[in-house]
Amino acid sequence: MDGSDDGRGDGTQVKRYYPVVLDLRSRACLIIGGGAVALRKARGLIAAGADVTVVAPECLPMPDEVTIALRPFVDADLDGVALAMAATDDRELNARVARLARERGVWVNVADDPEAGDAILPAVARRGDLQIAVSTGGASPALAQRLRERLEDEFGPEYAELVALLGALRAAWEPRAIAAGVPPAARRAAWHAVLDLPLAGMLADGCRTEAEALAQAILERVLADAGQ
Repeated sequence: MDGSDDGRGDGTQVKRYYPVVLDLRSRACLIIGGGAVALRKARGLIAAGADVTVVAPECLPMPDEVTIALRPFVDADLDGVALAMAATDDRELNARVARLARERGVWVNVADDPEAGDAILPAVARRGDLQIAVSTGGASPALAQRLRERLEDEFGPEYAELVALLGALRAAWEPRAIAAGVPPAARRAAWHAVLDLPLAGMLADGCRTEAEALAQAILERVLADAGQ
């Protein structure tokens, strides 16, 4: 015994989830259901570059990129699918989709019963390429939503610009640093020094040029020290 407790204290086991960010570009994703929940999921998948098919007897208008099959779900719809989402108001159908998906090795999310599937969707605060995900393991979606709202208040729109700035600096500087023989630990230290700057506040004040110059000065100093 290692002293750990994976239960709730009543003899039941808590399902533990592994957080991961998926690259779904050009991957086949299936949504069963055509209502408001399905529409929300379709928009998220399209934004991630997935190839999305919606299967439902009736369906709300979907984004142009979505393939719509106006008919009931059949088992073969899961063939070749990377991720399935059961989003109908029929719990028996959702459970059947989840069972069939697991039998085929397809990751599946069940909208009305997270524990029935093996993939749950976190509440996500987005600022450009910055994504901050919050999950309670399906225990309290309302809490996850509330925490997401707090994060959106704390991390304003300037963080989208900050991520873009850091990405541009990294793409230009890292190859030069590697060529100059700057070791990984020193490169990491350089980026932490950049992050110690008040860049977000400067960007919020509209001072992008000044923010970039400060960050660039630190990175250039590291290169200069490496050349000594």
